[in-house]
Amino acid sequence: MTTTLAAPSQARHAAPAIPEAINRIPFRKAVSHSLTMAYRGIIKIKHNPEQLFDVTIQPVLFTVLFAYIFGGAIAGSMHDYLPVLIPGILVQTVVLTSVVTGTQLREDMDKGVFDRFKSLPIARTAALAGALMADMVRYGLATVLTIVVGIGLGYRPEGGLGGVALAGVVVVFCSFAVSWIWALVGVTGKSAAGVQGISMMVMFPLTFMSGAFAMVGTMPGWLQGINKVNPIYYMVNTCRDLMNGAGATADLAWSLLGSIGVIAIFAPLAIRAYMRRA
Repeated sequence: MTTTLAAPSQARHAAPAIPEAINRIPFRKAVSHSLTMAYRGIIKIKHNPEQLFDVTIQPVLFTVLFAYIFGGAIAGSMHDYLPVLIPGILVQTVVLTSVVTGTQLREDMDKGVFDRFKSLPIARTAALAGALMADMVRYGLATVLTIVVGIGLGYRPEGGLGGVALAGVVVVFCSFAVSWIWALVGVTGKSAAGVQGISMMVMFPLTFMSGAFAMVGTMPGWLQGINKVNPIYYMVNTCRDLMNGAGATADLAWSLLGSIGVIAIFAPLAIRAYMRRA
C-alpha cells in the first residue's frame, strides 16, 4: 500500500515541471525563438500579400495626392513643396503602419494562435517579440517606397544617400518603439476593430499637427506649444534635417531618447500583460 500511495504523490509534484522549464529558457534561446517567430511573421506576409496594402498603396497614393493638391497652395509649386512633404509623409506612413501591429496581434489572439504557442517549449515572450520584429520589415518597405515615389516626383534630397539612409533607420527604430504602445493596446483590447479605432484616433491628430505637411511656424501659438511634447514633431524635424542637408540636430537626440524611453516603459508593460493572458 505504501508504494501505491506514493505514486500519485510523485505525479502531482512532477506535473509543473514542463511550464517551469519553459519559463527558465536561457536568454540566448529566447532570442533565437523570437527570431524564429519573426520569420513566421514574414512568411505570413508572403502568403497574405494583402497585409502589405498599407505599406505599398498608401505611400504612393498619399505622396502623389498631397504633392499635387497642396504643393501650389503651401509652397507655390509642387517641386518646392517636396522637401517639406517627403520627410513628413515618410514619418506619417511608417508611424501609421505601426498601428497595424496592435490590430494584427489582437486578431491572432482572438483566433487562438497564441494559445497554440503556449503548448510549445519556447520562451513565452517569443511570439510577441517576434511579431513586432517581423513588422520592422513592413516599416522598411514603407520607407523605401515613399522615398522612391518622392524621387520619381522630382525630389532631390540634399542630404545625399547617407542622410536619407540615416533618416530611414531613425524612422524605423522610432516606429518600432511606438509599436510597443500598440502591442500593449492590442493585448489588453477587447477587439481588433476597437484597437484600430483607438490607435487611429490618437495617431492622426499627432501626425497632422506635427508639421508633416505644413511648417509648424505657420500654426497658432497654442498648437506650436502642444508640438513641444509631440514625439512625431521631433521625428519629422529629424528626417527633414537629415534628408535636406541640415545634418544631425538636437531633434535627432530627442527622437532617439524618446524612443528608448517608450521601449523602456511600454515593452515591460506589454510583456507583462501578454504573460498574464498567455
